[in-house]
Amino acid sequence: MSTNNSTDTIIHDVSMTIYEGMKVYKNMPIKVPKITNLADYPKDGYHENQIEMNLHTGTHIDGPLHMIEGGSTTGIYPIEQMFGKARVIDLTKIEGLIEAHHLEGSDFSDVDFVLFKTRNSFDKLFNFEWIALSESAAKYLSQFSLKGVGIDALGIERAQPSHVTHKTLLRKSIMIIEGLALSEIVEGDYEFIVLPLKIQGVEGAPARAVLIERGKHE
Repeated sequence: MSTNNSTDTIIHDVSMTIYEGMKVYKNMPIKVPKITNLADYPKDGYHENQIEMNLHTGTHIDGPLHMIEGGSTTGIYPIEQMFGKARVIDLTKIEGLIEAHHLEGSDFSDVDFVLFKTRNSFDKLFNFEWIALSESAAKYLSQFSLKGVGIDALGIERAQPSHVTHKTLLRKSIMIIEGLALSEIVEGDYEFIVLPLKIQGVEGAPARAVLIERGKHE
């Protein structure tokens, strides 16, 4: 969803909507959010709901503790790490894993985030053969001083022993953002904001994410 707030600014909401029938990782029932009504009109005089969900539901971030024993929680990330310049890379034509050779020659020293748009963005149901980031690509990215790496899948890696992609990025304090909604986003550079919920002592957190274009439109 995009919003034009002025003649020269467009805000793209790249967050997944959370609801009970939404797509979840590997279709695991335990990961399906449950929304319960606690009070309603006219009986109670007000309306109130409660939600129960996994911290890796929809658009979310991973902290080191998620894949590194004894690692830091999401609290390691200061607020300054949650915004900056992002480069969206369109890799919708590739199959399987994003490898280092897909990125070779790319210089990411001038951006804070690298976000991957793949065919994952167009999957309405969970695809067990989702496009993921390989260890070689993670190593390539980790040579830059990035704040974060994001992808349009509910998991940044697939079928890799010991979760090497996660560990390669997280050990460099590079935030992982999963579940981005990039189907309507064109490759290029944007301002990026990702705001995870401020939850103490956890390994992941749901987040709202937006891409912002300025000065490109009449």
